[in-house]
Amino acid sequence: MAKPSLTLVQTFYHLAKHGSFSAASRELNLSYQSVANHIRRLEQILDGKLIVSEQGAKRISLTPKGTILYNILNPELDVMLERIKTLIDTQRAIIRIGVPQGFFLHVFPRIIAQFRTRYPDHELAFYERDTALSDLVRNGDVDVLISERYFGDPILTQRLLGTYELSLVYPAAWGPAPPQDGVVEWLRGRPFITHEPGQTLRNIALDVLKLRGLDIAPLISVSSSTSVKRCIEDGFGFGILPAWSVGSRDTQVSRLALSGLPPVQVYFGMASFLQDNPAVQHLYHSCRSEFLHATDVSDVSI
Repeated sequence: MAKPSLTLVQTFYHLAKHGSFSAASRELNLSYQSVANHIRRLEQILDGKLIVSEQGAKRISLTPKGTILYNILNPELDVMLERIKTLIDTQRAIIRIGVPQGFFLHVFPRIIAQFRTRYPDHELAFYERDTALSDLVRNGDVDVLISERYFGDPILTQRLLGTYELSLVYPAAWGPAPPQDGVVEWLRGRPFITHEPGQTLRNIALDVLKLRGLDIAPLISVSSSTSVKRCIEDGFGFGILPAWSVGSRDTQVSRLALSGLPPVQVYFGMASFLQDNPAVQHLYHSCRSEFLHATDVSDVSI
């Protein structure tokens, strides 16, 4: 059974305390819709209506169940939140970031250097993973995430960082790839390497190959673009990877731009209560700048 999060409880408390969605949204610095989504989710978890809000009415009223919950929270919640704030203010600042390993290796070194100059006393703790990032934010284990997915979660604020292109990556020992119209037959029967189940790039790669007439099962599936590339370097097969994962110094693999591939969108996400945090805002702008720089790859189709 799902348990109500502190975020949902805090939203209800301020709504009940101030008596309107607009006042609660100002107090929490959330949109009107986010407050409404939080209340709806809390009502689902508690299996009962907490408020009554008539169409067009500016103020809400509490149901009996809502009144009981508010009386439980008031005034203890204000005291508890103040204690939490005091505890946080006396501790060393830390930002926990969930990011795919490939992004960390290719994009984050310069971001870290910029961040350390501006915020030398902050710790950056990285969780190099691709899946379950939204759950990690919801559970309070991660503050910020980088992901190809838009989760649509009310407790997670996501902003588009940009897009990147995909390329066919294969062992250089295979020699030059044929023209676009001959690529499918050239790949037929060759081993395919991709990401583990549940990852966005795996789904995209399988769809791309299937649309081109290659209904192929992966020979190897691993957790990151870096690991896929390593397997390709060792000659185990081919993969479909971000174009920026292969650079001019990579001599063991070759890259071919496939025509018609849609660009992949990448989002910067943060726990909603951190959207005005100066350090998180600095991190977002650094990520956006470096992402655009790192993904500026000129593909040449053969």
